[in-house]
Amino acid sequence: MRVGFVGLGRMGHGMAQNLLKSGAELLVFDNSPDASKALVQAGAVLASDIGEVAREVQVIFTSLPGPAQVEEVILGAGGIMENLRRDVALFELSTSSLSLARRIHEAFAQQGAWMLDAPVSGGPAGAASGQLTIWVGGERTIFDRHLDLLRTIGNAPRYVGAIGAGTVTKLTHNMVGYMIMLSLAETFSMAVKAGLDPLDLWEALKLGLVGKGSCLNMLTNQFLPGKYEPAAFALKLAHKDMTLATAMGKELGVPIRLANLTLEEMTEALGRGFGDQDSRSFLKLQLERAGVKIAVDEERLRSAISAPNA
Repeated sequence: MRVGFVGLGRMGHGMAQNLLKSGAELLVFDNSPDASKALVQAGAVLASDIGEVAREVQVIFTSLPGPAQVEEVILGAGGIMENLRRDVALFELSTSSLSLARRIHEAFAQQGAWMLDAPVSGGPAGAASGQLTIWVGGERTIFDRHLDLLRTIGNAPRYVGAIGAGTVTKLTHNMVGYMIMLSLAETFSMAVKAGLDPLDLWEALKLGLVGKGSCLNMLTNQFLPGKYEPAAFALKLAHKDMTLATAMGKELGVPIRLANLTLEEMTEALGRGFGDQDSRSFLKLQLERAGVKIAVDEERLRSAISAPNA
């Protein structure tokens, strides 16, 4: 099978190298001539332009900086769409936008071709080593058909749903990571202002409930099944703890915006009568505002928890 790869930057270069190592016949293109030199020396064929890639291969991978470049390469003049053949599959590996993924998918479908959004996680080191997670949204049959090829660039390709699901997964993954880091910065700034050594605090926090387990795993007992009674730890007690913590921040003169917002949410939940429910019951307020309900089937949840990569 002849494979095309467009975008040979810090991420794309490593993934393209691994495709070559797997024995794929690889046609590559990048706007920067220097980006393709090492790959050509290793056996890749350099395309004259993006259109040649689209015309000559059965599967295309694109790894680009962002939505503007994705739109230009795929939908722009002389791009993939203008040169697309039927039954070609495009795996769009970039971190891009949901609306653009859906628009490209629709355009491809009208031409009898397939576009799947497949953003990756693992950084340049993971791209080079093949230790990448690939979150894929789109037609399941196309994912299954090319699963072995995906495994040459990432050790953990995972189908996550219809078109756009890969993008949603990647963006929420990054969002929660940065939000957690900001909350930790807020926490550490208050503790250090109070006189604690940051490394001593880090070592101590690792011994507590938050330090011992994944934040995601903390969602499995109440939030995901949507069951907040009986309480493992009552909201009214958690509210007391957050009241004390935010009062300490005020005493120390430390801005703790996330903590104050969390206390406001807990206070609203108490006013709604959630005090004797589990401490996580205040999370229901966000679900209500978003207009969604989360109540995962318990058998399905147990299966996911017991899975080897859980």
